[in-house]
Amino acid sequence: MITLTVEAILAVLLVLVLMQFFKKKPTAPAEPQVDLSNLKATDARAGDVISVSGAGDNFSDLDFTADRSTWVQAGARQWTELSGMYHERRVSMRASTNSDGDVEVALHTDARKLSIGDFGMAEPDLNDLDQRQNTEDWFEFEGKNWMYRLSREAQATSQGQTTGFYYWEFQEKDGPGLLAIRKAEGEPFVVTLYSIVPESNVTVYRGAR
Repeated sequence: MITLTVEAILAVLLVLVLMQFFKKKPTAPAEPQVDLSNLKATDARAGDVISVSGAGDNFSDLDFTADRSTWVQAGARQWTELSGMYHERRVSMRASTNSDGDVEVALHTDARKLSIGDFGMAEPDLNDLDQRQNTEDWFEFEGKNWMYRLSREAQATSQGQTTGFYYWEFQEKDGPGLLAIRKAEGEPFVVTLYSIVPESNVTVYRGAR
């Protein structure tokens, strides 16, 4: 009697093991497919070729292969930055999507090494702007008025490495200019001058990664 009971238990266990073995394993959901023939600026990644109509020298197209990719977050704002070589100088493109779903694209092609002193400002002036957080504040540079847009603690991630810095941003009044200032602890200020371009002017070609 005991032998029959043990055999019955073993048979049940065998059935359970076989059921688990043949049970269909759940498959991971497929990643959404990107239309490679219609890539957006926000789809661009390292290895891609980026072409911007009329943004190059003498109004030619600006074409470069992105060899660096950085993801940046400043408060609620997020954007990607891609850079590469164009005519022996480094250029970059940043792309972001706002809360309305609109894409903002800006290019940095200016080879000048600007400093905050070029704007007639010093670190205390930027600290004051940060404390006020007033979008009516502005300064003049090269005959243009630059309106305060935001300042936040920010993080940049590239190749798995994350660095922190403080970030200020200014928008050219009634113009396409965008001025970005970064300050990492113990490092000098880094100034980058961008120009906003229509997203429709940007073509992205998928490259090898």
